Amino acid sequence: MNGAEALIDTLYKAGVRVCFANPGTSEMQLVAAIDKHPDMRGVLGLFEGVVTGAADGYGRMADAPAATLLHLGPGFGNGAANLHNARRGHSPIVNIVGDHATYHREFDAPLTSDVEGAARPFSNWVKTSASADALAVDGAEAVAEAMRYPGAVATLIAPANFAWEDAKGAAEPAPRRAVPQADETIVAKAAAALKTGEPSALFLGGMALREDALNEAGRIAEATGARILCETFATRLQRGEGRVPVERLPYFGEMAADYLNGLKKIIFIGAKPPVAFFAYPGKPGWLSPEDAETIELADARIDALSTLRTLADTLGAPKTHSKAQQKFTPPPMSGKLDPAGVAAALAELCPDDAVIVDEAATAGLAMFPMTGGMARHDWLMLTGGSIGFGLPAGVGAAIACPDRKVICLQADGSAMYTVQALWTMAREKLDVTTVIFNNASYAILNIELARVGASNPGPKALSLLDLSNPMIDWVELSHGMGVPAVRAKTAEEFRAALKEALEIKGPRLVEADLRG
Repeated sequence: MNGAEALIDTLYKAGVRVCFANPGTSEMQLVAAIDKHPDMRGVLGLFEGVVTGAADGYGRMADAPAATLLHLGPGFGNGAANLHNARRGHSPIVNIVGDHATYHREFDAPLTSDVEGAARPFSNWVKTSASADALAVDGAEAVAEAMRYPGAVATLIAPANFAWEDAKGAAEPAPRRAVPQADETIVAKAAAALKTGEPSALFLGGMALREDALNEAGRIAEATGARILCETFATRLQRGEGRVPVERLPYFGEMAADYLNGLKKIIFIGAKPPVAFFAYPGKPGWLSPEDAETIELADARIDALSTLRTLADTLGAPKTHSKAQQKFTPPPMSGKLDPAGVAAALAELCPDDAVIVDEAATAGLAMFPMTGGMARHDWLMLTGGSIGFGLPAGVGAAIACPDRKVICLQADGSAMYTVQALWTMAREKLDVTTVIFNNASYAILNIELARVGASNPGPKALSLLDLSNPMIDWVELSHGMGVPAVRAKTAEEFRAALKEALEIKGPRLVEADLRG
């Protein structure tokens, strides 16, 4: 057994079942090792951003890491944007990055780079193996680090000679860290704040947005009247009919500040106090009311379910609550297609237990309130703001949950960052329905242009935000990647196209033409 084989065996023994890969010469021993392993699944992405985004989507839905296989520093760099999202979302991922043989580095070959330096800003843990035998031991450690509650990005760098040199064999899985619990003193402080009767809220993120944790939040709201709020962009929000509804904080900073205005007590569990995404002239960056007491009860790495349950019990909250979301379907839309028409069709037709991957940008913010009462589902969001997340995350979610329908709500501009994911959907026959919101522009940036105070933008400035010259033909693009596609220009056409796509198992794309 060589080092590569020992590493792949170790990853599998530790619970890794899938490797999303875009390998090069320095990873060929690892490719061969995946081939020899009877149960490790290898999935090819045609761009490293697809590979890392797929691992993010997989980790969010499986609550276990996939591996990525990346080619030296430049390959890691190509995948870094979606690793930024994964790190911000606390997704579990194990990156395996090949490097030159240790004795070849002195020659400064063209692909030589500082792989560790590239990896550190986008990883929670980075290590370069020091021998063939160390590869397996380090691989076990990488999985344990990736499984640090609720998840982390671990990057292991594998010099090529250690992959082909003889090794003793696979390592045993490394022990995992205990999940930290909330400080009892802070729990008591939070309970006292909620008992004052002043306007209050639970502000939730991370694992606090899973169904079991939300039930505990519902108990607290029942006992205290506190509002239940969540981050603007959550890793995985379980919502829909019968689940505890959550108010999502608006995106724009001044709207978010107004939304929180009047609250006197805010308890944060799984989330930090919110701040504006960017600085704007004359607009607030800190969004919580200045006169509010903010209590950071549990950060993202503290057990959210236990924290909420302990808080509810401390308050003497009832074991049951009345906070369940009622079924709601918006009235059907007709005529010119807009995000409301898409939302109405989705709310009506969405199958139970679907996974919604939301990178619809401006359209998604409008659709979110209209879909809260549809069938139970998981809603995945762009946690780090680095676009190109949606299509790859749909790939990973579909592989993690092959019996669930995955629906990607995807803005046209950000889709072009990782459009190659459509090819992987076709190759792997994944049950993903993609909705492309085609407004032929970076719509959010047209809004931001005014918000940052750029006055009287001219044709040159506006052309940098425009996608209509030439127009992107999403139906042809999708067909070229192997995914059947149709275009809808009216609400009626869209409903019919979405219905057909959702009834067929396999990849489909519906272009929602919003250009009028």
